[in-house]
Amino acid sequence: MLRKVIFAILGIVLIVAAIFVGRYISNNKKKQRPVAEKVIKTVFTDTVENTTVQIVIPANGNLVAKRRVELYSEVQGVFRSSGKLFKPGQEYRAGEVVIRIDASEYYASVQSAKSNLYNSIAAIMPDLRLDFPEVFQKWQSYLNEFDLEKTTPKLPEMTSDKENYFITGRGIVSNYYNVKNLEQRLGKYTIRAPFSGILTEALVTEGSLIRNGQKLGEYIDPDIYEMEVALSKTYASLLKVGEEVVLNNLDNTETYKGKVTRVNGRIDATTQTITAFIEVKDKSLKEGMYLEANLNAKQEENAYEINRNLVLDGEQIFVVRDSILDVIDVNPVYFSDTKAVVKNIPDGTIMLSKPVPGAYAGMLVKPFMSGENDTNGQSTANAQSKSAE
Repeated sequence: MLRKVIFAILGIVLIVAAIFVGRYISNNKKKQRPVAEKVIKTVFTDTVENTTVQIVIPANGNLVAKRRVELYSEVQGVFRSSGKLFKPGQEYRAGEVVIRIDASEYYASVQSAKSNLYNSIAAIMPDLRLDFPEVFQKWQSYLNEFDLEKTTPKLPEMTSDKENYFITGRGIVSNYYNVKNLEQRLGKYTIRAPFSGILTEALVTEGSLIRNGQKLGEYIDPDIYEMEVALSKTYASLLKVGEEVVLNNLDNTETYKGKVTRVNGRIDATTQTITAFIEVKDKSLKEGMYLEANLNAKQEENAYEINRNLVLDGEQIFVVRDSILDVIDVNPVYFSDTKAVVKNIPDGTIMLSKPVPGAYAGMLVKPFMSGENDTNGQSTANAQSKSAE
């Protein structure tokens, strides 16, 4: 009996001891949780001040001479020298001979026709003296002024039906117009410069046989050029004739001034673009040069220009209110490749000026203050500052 009591007491002691040991071990395993720390991102901001924003449309294209002529032959013959070499780069003054085609054979036929006309008039002079003495003198004066080496003068004006019937019946009028037709064609054997300019393409050389309808070259005025640009139909209502345009070359080393002279009234059905023509003058320009233009399309009042990547998909932007990010709705009125013009942002609003990765409404931020540096003297604009909760 005593033995059983002893074992019972020992069991109770062991149980109590196990409880105390378990509690001790459990208490020793508990560790103090670290205090959570908030991450505050430093962000770049701008204070909004709405103004009148000039909407500028970028465009590009190649220069083409505003006045250009493609030279074609309307007659056939051998190309003769005109005093200057017919080569690209050759300059000519207005009215100067550019191409001269051998017309000796055709010239002889013209002179023959003129001689026939002279003989026809001379043959009717005795009849005029007898039957129409009142008109004899004017026809005699016409014959006296007739020179085979000069352009055929206009026939005297006929003042009566009888005179008209008499002259026409002798075939003089038809002979006259035949001669004038031949003289017109004779003039096509010589091509003169329609304006002062330069030859940019020459497809024939001296001594070549030129055929009717053959292209001979191209001739331009190097003082004034045009650039055709294709713009989205969205800007059709913004383009205005007479607007000044700033043009740059690819290296941005030269700047030129131009103006919009024409805007096409039709939108290209394939590309949905509209073409505008920019006129530019400069001695250093050459045909075919590639230039970039910035067209001042429209002035948008009470607007603000920001980076395009700051506008969210839902036409919203991030603003800072009491060190917390928030979003507001905006009205974008124009987008370029890098910029956006927006409206409906109240003056004085503090907004992000650079995107923040992972930004969300309610995010705790710290506006960047100029002069903030880290231990190495570098800007902490993108660093994270931590503060205990």
